Amino acid sequence: MAFGDGPDDAALNAAWNTFCDRLRAAGEQAFKDHNPTAGAQRVDALRFLTQNLGQAFDLALETRNTRYPSLHAFCGPTRKLGGDCADFTYQQAWIDGESTYRIVGERGTARFLNVTVQGPRPEGPGVLHEPFGDVPEANLSGEQLDVAPDGTFEIHIGGPPRAANWLPTTAGSRKLFIRQGFDSWEERPARLRIERVDMTAPKPLPTAGQMIDAIEWAGDFLTGVMGDWPEFPFTYGGVDADRPNRFPAVASADGDVRRGRAAVNMHWSLAADEALVIEFDAHAGLWMLTNMGVFFNSMDFLYRPVSYTPSRTAVDGDGKVRLLLAHHDPGYHNWLDTQGFERGNVTYRHMLDGRPAVLSTTLVRHSELSSVLPADTATVTAEERTAQMWLRFNAIRQRYALL
Repeated sequence: MAFGDGPDDAALNAAWNTFCDRLRAAGEQAFKDHNPTAGAQRVDALRFLTQNLGQAFDLALETRNTRYPSLHAFCGPTRKLGGDCADFTYQQAWIDGESTYRIVGERGTARFLNVTVQGPRPEGPGVLHEPFGDVPEANLSGEQLDVAPDGTFEIHIGGPPRAANWLPTTAGSRKLFIRQGFDSWEERPARLRIERVDMTAPKPLPTAGQMIDAIEWAGDFLTGVMGDWPEFPFTYGGVDADRPNRFPAVASADGDVRRGRAAVNMHWSLAADEALVIEFDAHAGLWMLTNMGVFFNSMDFLYRPVSYTPSRTAVDGDGKVRLLLAHHDPGYHNWLDTQGFERGNVTYRHMLDGRPAVLSTTLVRHSELSSVLPADTATVTAEERTAQMWLRFNAIRQRYALL
């Protein structure tokens, strides 16, 4: 049997060739003007693409059948997407508005848990690439969950109304979006699994038409990933491309309120001998800062201090938090590692109680840090920094069940 003997050969081959052409064009976006020419940053852009190439067909094909749902973790230590927060885990499941689903799980101790039913993608400019751009239709937070004494719970999605642990769907419902946010390294993630409640037969194999649709979807996804970042936040997210190293005001649109968060992003640019002091009042609630690359992909949060939350941050005697964005370890507790990149982004998120902070920044020479910091700013030894690395390493592995 050779090419052309099968009835779908020509269509499948054409779809695949088109995908390969689009993948080649997506790779060329790694060299866009926003991305510095340093080898490490060019590699990071191509790595961003290859990481998402690795999940493109998980999203487009393997988990796509809404009658046989599957929770897909689309961010993690080796896969970054869409301004991901280092202290969140993200999962999604494709669903429809006709089926009834059940999530069974163990609550764990993650400080923040949010399950959202997402509706249709809007049309027009200002809509981020798949799988983003959805409209939040219904929301269930961790505080609203009815959890059994042993920590287990069930959530029903769709079907007849229920008194507790129920999320309604509509004709336009198309996916679940699940986020968990962590503060201390000791917190354990919720463990979840999903199923359609009236399943009576095995999942059917994909057809040629479904494969062709998946190939097209994957091509749209990868070209969107490389085309939308980093331009999208500069165009639609209130970030001023001409004013680096400073935060705009924290914003919280209706979609953010439904997701239980407020967020703001700063893009930064540091010379080899510069450091940036990020300063704000210690405040109530769960807040997070994550350092990200040019394409808004979180930096190496498995090994490096690129993110902070309240319990892991030293507060100075005047009640202020000062994070030190620097290319090499300044010997202070709150070091925010740049991985040696000359350009990137820092995102601040605020959840739960309290109000978002006002963030200010001061650009200084790395050698001048001690002159601008309070005398009581917490320092660390090399041994203590190594101990911090091991705490991070083990906690992240627990969050993602990595052995």
